[in-house]
Amino acid sequence: MINKLYVGNLAYSLTDDSLREHFAEFGDVSSAKVMMDRETGRSKGFAFVEMGSPAAAQAAIRGMHGKTIDGRALVVN
Repeated sequence: MINKLYVGNLAYSLTDDSLREHFAEFGDVSSAKVMMDRETGRSKGFAFVEMGSPAAAQAAIRGMHGKTIDGRALVVN
C-alpha cells in the first residue's frame, strides 16, 4: 500500500480519468478513484491514486502536493 496516495482538496469537476492524466506524468497509474457521495452523485472532494511503484508515488507527491488544479491547491500524501 506504499504506492497508494490520498489526494484531497479536489475541485468537484475532476473525474477519475482527468485525475489519472494529471498523475500519469510521474509514472504508471494503477488506479485513480474520486470518492463520490452515494446520495447526490457529487464528488466528496478527495480521491485515492495508486501508482505503479514507490518511486513513482514519491515523485507524484513531490510534483502534485500544492499544485493548483481548477483553482484548488491539492493535498497529496
